[in-house]
Amino acid sequence: MARSPFTLAALATSAVAGADIVTTRELTSSTGGRFDSAVVGLRSGEEYVVRVPTGSDAESEQSRDLVALNALTPGVRSRLPFHIPAYVGQAPTGDTRAVVYDYIQGRPASLDDIGGEGSASDSIGRAIAAVHSLPTSVVSDAGLPANTSAQIAATSKKLADRAGASGKVPQELLTRWALALDDSALWQFQPTVVNGALAPESFLVVGDRVTGVLGWQNLRVGDPALDLFWLNSASSASSAERVHAAYDASLSKPADHQLQKRARLYAELEIARWLLHGVDSRDASIVADAESMLTGLAATVQNDLLNPLSTDTGQVLAVEDVEALLDRTPVPGRSFSPSSPAGAPHANRIAED
Repeated sequence: MARSPFTLAALATSAVAGADIVTTRELTSSTGGRFDSAVVGLRSGEEYVVRVPTGSDAESEQSRDLVALNALTPGVRSRLPFHIPAYVGQAPTGDTRAVVYDYIQGRPASLDDIGGEGSASDSIGRAIAAVHSLPTSVVSDAGLPANTSAQIAATSKKLADRAGASGKVPQELLTRWALALDDSALWQFQPTVVNGALAPESFLVVGDRVTGVLGWQNLRVGDPALDLFWLNSASSASSAERVHAAYDASLSKPADHQLQKRARLYAELEIARWLLHGVDSRDASIVADAESMLTGLAATVQNDLLNPLSTDTGQVLAVEDVEALLDRTPVPGRSFSPSSPAGAPHANRIAED
């Protein structure tokens, strides 16, 4: 049974010596019930967040988050245009612990906050760029993972191979992923500090401004595209482009021209990861859900001829070859004779990329 805000307030009192707590309220979050959380108010006007993990996976995540927060020293935090939770204290409860953090004003963002004027898109892009501009020593000095581009490519290939071995991934996707994973040009990037677990709800926003970023349990040196692949779920390509534009403008180093391709690959491989989770846990409903998503993805990428994942665009066609190809391509409103190639594709750019 979930712990009440009053129980969590009592735990916060035990965790923080001298804390004079006078109010408590539930904290709405998107953690799927993995944490019991509340906001407690002190007589001084300060507010804290108290969180208790409800399972071993959440407890492990919380432990990794605390290690990362310790690595993000005051000097590091001063480089960032947003707040990061600060550890305040902890208290044992049952076979786990309650951890208390300072409270950051703002509501968790959603994909609806990614868009045009008045949205948080620009601030989100700048926030991600600020993380990626941190010196990698922030991570290495704390003993956190640091991966090379070759190691990252190898890990992605292993994931794709495992998914392929399940026999549940359409061949079109396996071919698409293999071409990308074997494309050396795609993996020529400089690893940076990455949060590693970003999603829309990671960002706390007030109006159009990011006030804080939560969830640092996967802090590492890695591929900057890992912090951007969630944008492929944005409502439109133009919405994601606004974040990317702000991100590129805020970087203190040359733009990575293959970053969006790798981000798209990671977004597709997340479905493969979901499939393998279902296979490993023997959950038929998860497997079926992943298979459905993979089938839909395969249909989408077959029609998305303008957005391959690999940088190799293939053989360049001569003018006469292009003209012949256009003659065979169906055009909306044109009638066809029985001798026309019924399956000839019409290249369409997918709005949601």
